[in-house]
Amino acid sequence: MSEKALYVLAGYDEITEMHLANIQNTLYEHGFTGTHTKNIPQHITLGSFPTEKEAELIGLLRKLSIDVPSFEITFNHIGIFGGARVLFVAPDSNDQLLKLKEMFGSSYNWTPHTTMLIDNPDTIYKALPFVMKKFSAFKGRITALHLYEFFPTRHIMSVWFEH
Repeated sequence: MSEKALYVLAGYDEITEMHLANIQNTLYEHGFTGTHTKNIPQHITLGSFPTEKEAELIGLLRKLSIDVPSFEITFNHIGIFGGARVLFVAPDSNDQLLKLKEMFGSSYNWTPHTTMLIDNPDTIYKALPFVMKKFSAFKGRITALHLYEFFPTRHIMSVWFEH
C-alpha cells in the first residue's frame, strides 16, 4: 500500500465546477465508474508533498489566497495519458497558471488537466466518444486552492482567492 501524501489542488468557480462535473457525470450515466478519487471538487493538481508539510502548506495556501487573484483559463482540449489509463479535459497553460504551479514545484513537463476517468485502456477508449460529444472549448476560472490527504481521503482545507 502506498504511503499517505498531501495534495494541493487548484479549484474552480461554481460555473466551471458544474460544467466539468456535467461532462464527468455523462460518463457515470453511461456506466463508466473508473478508479479515480470521487467526491472531491473538480481540480488541477498543483503538487504532492509528504504529510509532514501540512502546517507549512496551510500557511502557504492562506497567504496565496490573499496575494493571488482568481484568473481565467480556457479549456480547449481533451486528452489521454498514463498509458491510455487517464482521460482528461485540459486548459491552455497561461502565465498565471504556470506561476501558481511554480509555488508548489516545477512546471517543467507538467500538463495541467482535470481528470474525467482513470481506468484500463479499453474502457478509456470506449469512454472517449462520450466526452468528445459533450465537450467544446469554454472559459473557466481558477478561484480556490484545496489541500487534501490521500488515502484515505481527508479534506484539510480550502481557501478562495480574495480578489
